[in-house]
Amino acid sequence: MKNFFQCVFFVSIISIAHSQSYRPPVFTDPDRMKKIEAVFPTIDKIYKEYAEKNHFPGFTYGIVVDGKLVHTNSLGYTNLAQKTPASTQSLFRIASMSKSFTTMAILQLRDAGKLNLDDPASKYIPELASIKLLTADAPAITIRHLLTHAAGFPEDNPWGDRQLADTNEELLKLLQSKIAFSNTPGITYEYSNLGITLLGYIIQQVSGKTYQQFINENIFKPLGMTHTKWEYTDIPADKLAHGYRWRDGQWTEEALLHDGAWGAMGGLITSIEDFSKYMALHLAAWPPKDDTDNGPLKRSSIREMHQPWNISSFAPQYKYPSGRTCGTVSAYCYGLNWMRDCDNRVYIGHSGGLPGFGSNWRFLPEYGIGVVCFANVTYAPTVPINLRVLDTLIISAQLQPRQLPASDILKQRQKDLTQILPDWKNAETSGLFAENFFADYSLEALKKEANTLFAKAGKILNVKEIVPENQLRGRYLIEGEKTTLWVSFTLTPESSPLIQEYHIGEVKK
Repeated sequence: MKNFFQCVFFVSIISIAHSQSYRPPVFTDPDRMKKIEAVFPTIDKIYKEYAEKNHFPGFTYGIVVDGKLVHTNSLGYTNLAQKTPASTQSLFRIASMSKSFTTMAILQLRDAGKLNLDDPASKYIPELASIKLLTADAPAITIRHLLTHAAGFPEDNPWGDRQLADTNEELLKLLQSKIAFSNTPGITYEYSNLGITLLGYIIQQVSGKTYQQFINENIFKPLGMTHTKWEYTDIPADKLAHGYRWRDGQWTEEALLHDGAWGAMGGLITSIEDFSKYMALHLAAWPPKDDTDNGPLKRSSIREMHQPWNISSFAPQYKYPSGRTCGTVSAYCYGLNWMRDCDNRVYIGHSGGLPGFGSNWRFLPEYGIGVVCFANVTYAPTVPINLRVLDTLIISAQLQPRQLPASDILKQRQKDLTQILPDWKNAETSGLFAENFFADYSLEALKKEANTLFAKAGKILNVKEIVPENQLRGRYLIEGEKTTLWVSFTLTPESSPLIQEYHIGEVKK
């Protein structure tokens, strides 16, 4: 299953119900939605030109805001012979985008106490116990190794794509045939469809149901993904996207693959409308909050899925499609990819590619937005377009990361600190500072620095609200007639947190 960042577009900014004790993220721009909507025509144009240039027979994408599909577009056909138009209800095979459903099911079983992630995989697949690993000192393959592409199996694209319909018996026969390893388990990343396929078999062994039945009942049904299927023969003809390959200046149809044991790594068939519900589940896990947690997987476990467990690449000279150089580091999570760029943007999602299909979804937890797209051409090369659309959306709509609500203690310490500035009067007896503070800072130097800066600022006009970095660290502005100052501080982990670190400076024009 091709591990590309491939795409169609889907932006989701989740509206989150909240308890009385929880204040939702603050969007400093009240016209944020209007700015997003203003970018829709540009996005449509970008996708249309790219789809035509890359010979996509059919292509579909949508934009979701506040949990609603507010803008969609579809291009071309899902069946060229019948001229069936693509739509957001068309059902495309999403290939390796299936992987996170399998890993989510594993975490459901873990949370239910049915397995542990560090269990040897051979506990559930006895055939693995007799496999000869690459070296004599190799550790046993664990479930966590399988989740993070660290089991030592070789990268298996595109061979793995063609195994989709194999039975469990054929899978076990493969394991018994002295399979080859490229690495010792646990030391490096290497993309493995076989590894995720084994997770599907473990789901069956632990739950007593096929992985398809388990995921249908425990993920699709709670989310209302009523049109998502594993086997293409279960889909009405007018909804099924056929797959094509562009060769010698024309499209040739690819044979559709039946579902089987390997479907756990890439067999899902779904629509933009159905998949948007799954993306909403992931986005709703951010930021952490006090709301009722009644989804099909605990929000803490969903966030665990999003953590970078196994570094896969580092690209210090990476260039966005716009030509802007911005280094990136990438890692694999649990059935998901993770990437952080030089602007500190974190992207999470996964791509999919099979003969006849290419797809991708990606979201930014701190921005509350995400993208998804489906195309019905073999291994659709949509990495550049996906990044271009996200970059265009963020820049054109002037989007900023969602601001965390400031904790009560941060706001109180801001008030306390501001009252003693710039003279630091009675600071040592104020009870505001941690025991390390005046051992680390010279009181006379603090007074001199603050008085110099306040004199430069002139008459103080306004003290802005603190912007939290987290619940015990923040930064705020003090606006003067002549210049603006910034103040930052960090609190201790004590029951009544005190200031342990402090800095002040002038905002540079």
